[in-house]
Amino acid sequence: MIAGLVIAVFFVFMIFTSEYASAGSYDGEDLVFAILKDESTFVSSSYSDTDQEGHRQAKVLYSLGIMSPTHADTFALFSTGIAGSNPVTSDEENPGDERGTWFRNKLGNPRDSATLEITLQVPLYMHYLYYDIQFFTTEWPEYQGTKYNDKLTIDVNSPSQGISQFEFDVNNGYFVLNANHIPGTGFDIFAQSGNPSDVDLVDTTPRTPGSDANASDLIPIGGVTHPVTPNEQITVTIHIEDVGDNMFDSAVFIDNLRFSGYAKTEIIARKTVEDLNGGDVECNDTLRYRIVISNTGSVDQSDNPGNEFEDYLPVNATYVPGSAYSEYGNISYDPGENKIIWNGNVPTETSRVLEFKVTVNQSLGNGAIISNQGTVYWDSDSDGTNDATELTDDIYVDDGIDQDSDGETDDDDSTDVTVFAFDNPLYVTEDFSDDIPGRNASQVYLSREWFATELFTTNGSYFEVASSYHYSTSKSFKTKLRQSDGAQYWNYYLSNLENANMGWWEIWFACGDTSEEYNLSLDLQNDNNQDIAKIKFDYVNNGTKPMDWVMELYYYDPTDGWSRLNSYYTDGYLHNNWYKLRIEKNGTSYIDYKLSMTDFGVIDSVTGGQLSVSFSNFERAKWSSNTNLDPAVCPIFFWDEHRIGLTYQT
Repeated sequence: MIAGLVIAVFFVFMIFTSEYASAGSYDGEDLVFAILKDESTFVSSSYSDTDQEGHRQAKVLYSLGIMSPTHADTFALFSTGIAGSNPVTSDEENPGDERGTWFRNKLGNPRDSATLEITLQVPLYMHYLYYDIQFFTTEWPEYQGTKYNDKLTIDVNSPSQGISQFEFDVNNGYFVLNANHIPGTGFDIFAQSGNPSDVDLVDTTPRTPGSDANASDLIPIGGVTHPVTPNEQITVTIHIEDVGDNMFDSAVFIDNLRFSGYAKTEIIARKTVEDLNGGDVECNDTLRYRIVISNTGSVDQSDNPGNEFEDYLPVNATYVPGSAYSEYGNISYDPGENKIIWNGNVPTETSRVLEFKVTVNQSLGNGAIISNQGTVYWDSDSDGTNDATELTDDIYVDDGIDQDSDGETDDDDSTDVTVFAFDNPLYVTEDFSDDIPGRNASQVYLSREWFATELFTTNGSYFEVASSYHYSTSKSFKTKLRQSDGAQYWNYYLSNLENANMGWWEIWFACGDTSEEYNLSLDLQNDNNQDIAKIKFDYVNNGTKPMDWVMELYYYDPTDGWSRLNSYYTDGYLHNNWYKLRIEKNGTSYIDYKLSMTDFGVIDSVTGGQLSVSFSNFERAKWSSNTNLDPAVCPIFFWDEHRIGLTYQT
């Protein structure tokens, strides 16, 4: 059985998907409009599949893993199983092996299939139909080269041009992406045995070897061409089906169905970039570029004189020696011109994959751009000379620019990454202004989370963001705790800030007089639950009715025990007001405590001895009370303008 984690992961993948199409009569117009660029060309449509519970084999999506629309906001996904769902789990094997969802006889006929038929009106001056597609399958690698080979066919029936067909199956040369390259799609599965050539139990834990599904690269607009004639009505039939059995699922992404007046190039080049260090792109990180060159034409691209691919390395980056790789052809780095060179052939309906790595240079400022675009040189008229060029694209983006004057905008966008150059801050601030009232709080610095609170609300107790009372911004943090609530925590992740350490900790707080005894403890602790500093807020009775319990503030000294900090009020009590408490490291043996008050500045400042542990590895603030009170009289504290001073190892 697959671990429960696998199912949970697949459910996460689906939270941005649309609703299933309804059962019964269904014309599939929502599928058409999800992929059709010009809705005015639509005439009619019909959809059918083998699912008996509501046409779940096709779906309109906004995103799914690496899949994103190539035009507008949506795309369509068609499947031999449940579109957009886990393709390797069926009702019979739940959670199961890689045998997919099936709707009809598992080993007999009819096979599972889905078909969308669209009638379109060809506009004036338009002579070609294009679309973007990507095919995913679990048939690979077990059934590559066998009769068990799911198939996609797209037929365009033109009264004047006849029927032109585009066909995908597992044996197609476009299949160049394994499970490692397609996260979040439901096809990122790996054989638990490590042997993907057998029918096996699978999960989503990456293994090498072990990839147990495969996909084509995204073939963007211009990659698939069908001839048509202006003013005629054509029929487009999109059909995906199980072949041999119903037990392994496949799916196809389709988007950007459109007409054009001009034929497109038959060489398509696409580039992606990955930060191998993970997270934000930073100085000294290693970037891996991956280029897929696809030949979608009917004639092979030969290894002609001159280079078939050149890519000048981006500014602000340095080539990693020996990192240029291609399974086919010859790839190398030219240090004199600082570029990658590849020479080789690209047979028809085949893709070639090239890779190389660079290191992000040091001392780049935050927001520096690393921009890169390669060029494919190819033979457009089969005369043995590379006379045409194609730029690599990270994905088709309609930028409105028509560089080649063909009447249409180009897919000429370069592959860019932005450098995140972390500058060590002297301090970080949480003022709760961007948090949601009634929820927990969190805070980031340059996209790195350094602070997060827990959420606790029960029986009149609170440990949450508040909007009803605050210091300088619109929100604060509210605590109302009693002994029965146990300890609550603010958590700190200073290691995310280049392994910073706390130099000082400060916060504004407010709490008024009350009518019964109460106390609240605040302990700053390290990652071993050891106390760095200890503070307590004690309510004592001063005999003044009706609010005769007033607050005193104490810090803990290892020699003198609990010592008091005083306000400007009579007897040093902390009556209704806003106060700021600062706890600061003083050398290796002492801690400074400072109490400030609105409109008065610092009102008390003392130096105490350091506790048994230093300020290093600060991890949490622990809040607790040893008083159990009726909810009506338990006092509420408000906390705001919280700051941490940071130090760094040199």
